Amino acid sequence: MKNIAILGSTGSIGTQALEVIEKNPDRFTVEVLTANNNTKLLIAQARQFRPNVVVIANEDKYDEVRDALASEPIKVYAGASAVAQVVSMGSVDVVLTAMVGYSGLLPTINAINAGKTIALANKETMVVAGELIVRLANEKKVDILPVDSEHSAIFQCLAGEFMNPIEKVILTCSGGPFHGRTAKELRAVTPEDALKHPSWDMGAKITIDSASLMNKGFEVIEAKWLFGLKPEQIDVVVHPQSIIHSLVQFQDGALKAQLGMPDMRVPIQYALAYPERLASDFPRFRFSDYPTLTFDTPDTENFRNLALSYEALHQGGNIACSLNASNEIAVKAFLERKIAFTEMACINEAVMMKTSLVNEPSYEDYVETDREARARAAFLVNENS
Repeated sequence: MKNIAILGSTGSIGTQALEVIEKNPDRFTVEVLTANNNTKLLIAQARQFRPNVVVIANEDKYDEVRDALASEPIKVYAGASAVAQVVSMGSVDVVLTAMVGYSGLLPTINAINAGKTIALANKETMVVAGELIVRLANEKKVDILPVDSEHSAIFQCLAGEFMNPIEKVILTCSGGPFHGRTAKELRAVTPEDALKHPSWDMGAKITIDSASLMNKGFEVIEAKWLFGLKPEQIDVVVHPQSIIHSLVQFQDGALKAQLGMPDMRVPIQYALAYPERLASDFPRFRFSDYPTLTFDTPDTENFRNLALSYEALHQGGNIACSLNASNEIAVKAFLERKIAFTEMACINEAVMMKTSLVNEPSYEDYVETDREARARAAFLVNENS
């Protein structure tokens, strides 16, 4: 039996993780649930799964959650600091980091310091501070188990291969809803258009990032830190059917791939149950349903965010932290119709170019870089809106 803390339980990953836990009551219990704003769903989850602790990050909504759960034997806390603290509870075995964006960094650091296994769905943690996270995890002898479908696929392909050098990994990419569009067409894209992902059901932020290929760029950075790779060892290929989740090529030229339906419950369950594979009733892939699997090269001219991610990797230090901070501001501005779809990459590039490189950043350096990049991005948004 593993006691699970889910950071971001009301989001796409969090709700699917609770489905996995509900189907495996003999394997998992819910110890902690946290959410940012969605009090209605958080309260419903708490009543169903009866965790020891619930945290609502938005302190203005504390009274609502506390009063709704007053008759339940559940401790209720509020605030970002509470989210960062509950991961250290002695009763927690696995921390599923399903928060969105930079907010996942400090809770992940605290969980690693407390010796907790990390089921990592918050890719921004590795984008912002991958070097620090990997070093800390090695010092504390903590496992970081990837939940992103692409990195889970690589992790699964490496089972039994840890002594064999990787020549490269190939991250697959659906291409999002705009693959093949021209620059002129992309300038006219609306938030509603961008939120219609062809393969995956995700939250708004990650769906926009997938449409702009920023999500894939972040996955390139995450792969570097998770698997100890150089930028030139990480390729991206567009695969619209989203059946092959990623591949590993070894030094003899052999390729191993992990295939399956585009269903996030599979990598979530794999991470929570690792090293076991639990039985499931999830939909099965059948070749007869997909007689043709296609592949294409990503368009890094019209989807600049992917190229910017590689540039951030090559520069190293705190540059990817800056890129993430700028992108969070840019995506919010696009969703609020303040800037065009194509302007997100323009703002990200401008902010990166203005960032002072810190080769070996401390946690405090990451905090300051994040603050400065957000301010610069917000200024550019105001100029363009």
